[in-house]
Amino acid sequence: MNITSCPITYYGQEYDKIYVSYISSHDICNVYKTNTTVRDPNICSTVTCNVSGVATAVSDCGPMEHCQGNGSCILNTMCTVTGSTVIDFIGRVRSVPDRCGYTLMRSVSIPGLQVLGVFQERRRKDVSFLDHVILQLDSAGVQISLEQGGRVQLNGKELMLNNSAQVDHDVELSRDQTGLTAKISASNHTLSVHFDGNTAQIHMRGPGGALVHGLCGNSSRSREEKISKHSATGCGIQYSDAADSTINCNATTEWCNILKQTPFTVCNKHINPEPFVTACTRTLCKYPAVDGLKCQFLEAYARVCSHLGNVTVENWRSKIGCSRIPKALCQDRFCSAHEFCGERSNGGKPRCHCRAIFASKYRSTSTFGEPTVCSQKSASVNLANCLLEDKGIDFSVLHLNDPACKGELDNLTHMVTFNSNSHNCGAVLTANKSQIIYKNTIMTRNSSLFGLINRHDPVHIDFSCYYSQPDIKSLAIKLKDSSVNRQITSGEWNYNLTMKLYTNFDSKVAIQSSTEINLDQKIWVELKTGGLDDSIVRVVTDSCWATNQPSPSGSLRYDLIIKGCPNPADETVKVEGNGLGTSNYFSFNMFQFSGTTGGVYLHCRLVLCVRQGDTCAPRCNQAERRRRSVMSKYEDEKPTFITMAWTY
Repeated sequence: MNITSCPITYYGQEYDKIYVSYISSHDICNVYKTNTTVRDPNICSTVTCNVSGVATAVSDCGPMEHCQGNGSCILNTMCTVTGSTVIDFIGRVRSVPDRCGYTLMRSVSIPGLQVLGVFQERRRKDVSFLDHVILQLDSAGVQISLEQGGRVQLNGKELMLNNSAQVDHDVELSRDQTGLTAKISASNHTLSVHFDGNTAQIHMRGPGGALVHGLCGNSSRSREEKISKHSATGCGIQYSDAADSTINCNATTEWCNILKQTPFTVCNKHINPEPFVTACTRTLCKYPAVDGLKCQFLEAYARVCSHLGNVTVENWRSKIGCSRIPKALCQDRFCSAHEFCGERSNGGKPRCHCRAIFASKYRSTSTFGEPTVCSQKSASVNLANCLLEDKGIDFSVLHLNDPACKGELDNLTHMVTFNSNSHNCGAVLTANKSQIIYKNTIMTRNSSLFGLINRHDPVHIDFSCYYSQPDIKSLAIKLKDSSVNRQITSGEWNYNLTMKLYTNFDSKVAIQSSTEINLDQKIWVELKTGGLDDSIVRVVTDSCWATNQPSPSGSLRYDLIIKGCPNPADETVKVEGNGLGTSNYFSFNMFQFSGTTGGVYLHCRLVLCVRQGDTCAPRCNQAERRRRSVMSKYEDEKPTFITMAWTY
């Protein structure tokens, strides 16, 4: 063997070491004399041939450099980031332990440029994958993000790339069926980054002597390269999922070792396959071989062979069962922040899957999304489309009780929203002793609309909002305060209750602390709510009475309203609008308890009534029997008490 034909490889070496390759041959002394040391520019090495004919070559080139055959070294190296594994510029293998952002490389040879990688989980919480790559140009304040699906963003704004290369801020951007490529040149160095949505490969060329830092370069600890700006809160939390029983690690190891067998042996003598075998086994012994992962590591090795070894591994894809055409799996398929793109379990085009951490909080409660959002007159539900698709549910075939009310898909978040209000979509109102409930149902289309066959499981998801009959409360207020507001929280629906006193109801001037009140003067009391949907409920003032003490059960009591109607013994009491809306009022003439000099306290008992025509309104002009029949609709409901006090 001629020594000049023996390759010298530096994969697996460390920085700041002497790089030595031992070469022996029967005819070594035909090239170098025994017991001599010479410098051979053809291999950029100093060669020592001992008396036994064994040559030791000490290279002049660094671990990332290659000899040009003329005594000079050139930087020509590649870093591969695939899954959570980084195979750095000199072939060392390290794993990213979490879902944070890291510096992959930075070098003074290309000043102001950093290449960053942001990692996220996919199907398992304890295995991270490279999610997107960022080229950060510090001097220009520019960030170019290469993302899954072939999307490129410049400072958060999407760039539309066509078939030809496009230059932005001296970065050449291009896109083809294999993924995205970004290329930048500076100081006689050229850096290119290729990202196919799963694997990033950083290829650096230029004069020798360049120092490179980051996970791809001379960095001994991952945490030193973590970038807080691109690391989400909690990204460093460690998880430990149960082992996947479908994974056979022995079979996985055998598969990964294909890289050391035919047809890859043509590349093995140029590029060490061991780092790629290690990355393959580490990932596939823990994570299922889906989404093209089995071929992903092989594809990465073949690209390194092509770029660094100038070797093409012929027909390797067809020989081992991978796609014959190298193609990014999820081209033009864009997912939301809580999703990633991957294969469908039943074949077909790739889809957006839920990330494991996002999905876990819903799967533990067997739900498809967030709790019901209840506003004043409507209810809405947000469901994650990726959770629906996990169960084989197509959101487009879902509707509410009214088939015309369908869900709307947000193109950015991929959340499906169903909206319903009291006037449409088939909502059903029911009442019990403690609540008035507004309910609707998300369901699949009528089976007759599917035709002869149906591949969708039936869906029935109930959601509801309710008004709660408020707890019994006493709110004491002196005349000088003139009103009281009570915020009542009822599940997801809130409403306010206000009580005000007036001496002239038409002018709506509330009684103030300076207002003089005389005995037998007419006083108006307004009971008003805010936040109730008057198409659903009515407010009924069931009873009002006065006591000589703040407590509703004071020793002296005088009734003003009884079972929703004026006290028949007091002709001054008038009740208006009771049970006809969400507010009502009544009036009476001022009085004082005989033999007392203290204040008079007013207490009112209110209930909510489900609207059904005008049946909530007490029939005060009918016989007592009829009045009792109407009042039975709400007399058992849980009431609220409001108390007011006045002096004069």
